[in-house]
Amino acid sequence: MRPAGLDLYRYALPFSEPVALKESVLEYREGLLIRLTAEDGSSGWGEAAPLPGFSRETLEDATEQLRGLAASMPGGEVSVEMLDRADLAPSVRFGLELAAHNLSAKPSKNVLARPPKHPNRKAVFVNGLLSVFGGGMVEEARRMRAAGYRAAKLKVGGRGEPGDARLVREVGEALGDGVSLRLDANRAWGFGEALEFGRGVSGVRVEYVEEPLAEPGRLRELIGRWGLPVALDESLVGMGPEGLGRHRYARAVVLKPTLLGGLSRALRLAGEAKALGMRVVVSSSYESGVGTGALVALAAAVGEEPVGLDTYRRLAEDVIEVPLDLPAPVVDVRRATEAARRVDVRKIEPLPLD
Repeated sequence: MRPAGLDLYRYALPFSEPVALKESVLEYREGLLIRLTAEDGSSGWGEAAPLPGFSRETLEDATEQLRGLAASMPGGEVSVEMLDRADLAPSVRFGLELAAHNLSAKPSKNVLARPPKHPNRKAVFVNGLLSVFGGGMVEEARRMRAAGYRAAKLKVGGRGEPGDARLVREVGEALGDGVSLRLDANRAWGFGEALEFGRGVSGVRVEYVEEPLAEPGRLRELIGRWGLPVALDESLVGMGPEGLGRHRYARAVVLKPTLLGGLSRALRLAGEAKALGMRVVVSSSYESGVGTGALVALAAAVGEEPVGLDTYRRLAEDVIEVPLDLPAPVVDVRRATEAARRVDVRKIEPLPLD
């Protein structure tokens, strides 16, 4: 179905508590919603929400790019080829692709193709995010184990090596053998710091550490001396599927469509990663329910790994009529994707396109 019109909206959703990112502390999640409308009046919603400190584009950049596209978009099919030719910012590409997918009752294979041999599942498992501080972190780990989570994620790199290693040991013990422990360093460590951390957590069962090094070009060298598996996250930005072959040392890839440039790009990376024997983990960038619902659908298509969507619970409000069933160790795919398409327009601000 070809879109006949494009409308643009802005939102600002409060977090339940401030969220600390690389370069800032956010009290609100700001982003854009895109609505594509067909001649018969049907519509599809997408989300473009650059993440400060991680996205190469700002919210203002995304707004101006979408305004520039608005005049030429109506009447033209939104396909992967069209999106590639337009050289869009990653969050904008994700938003347009998602809106086009939601507009069509029978989405084009070029928009959100289902990977071969990986049919959609009815439910996906969620990776719990350990987000409290101090002694409460260990108690939260115990709660996640009791609730049935299969994996939990802990941010490391901000407490100094002894503090990080000590907390990882305590959390690992609290989770026990039935819950995988994933760590995310966000490139916080120098090479020597990473080696010291590895020695400090010797014997702890860690599934992987996301992006441990400030110098990612030394990851292969680190693996040879470290003993801990690694996962690629930031390293994937701007990388095509053909580039993954140079990173066979990685145990997993963490796919964030807002940063990668859309669902189709994430699917292509997922297919190549699985061919190389890597685990594929879909993860969020603090999107609203519109984008998070799409990530649930993507996760259902690419594999069985627990997904990084627990960030959604940090939002105190949402733009959709009924919030998604998160936090929870398991999410019903159909319920989540249907809820994500029902936007409450009272919660968003229309933006002029000129």
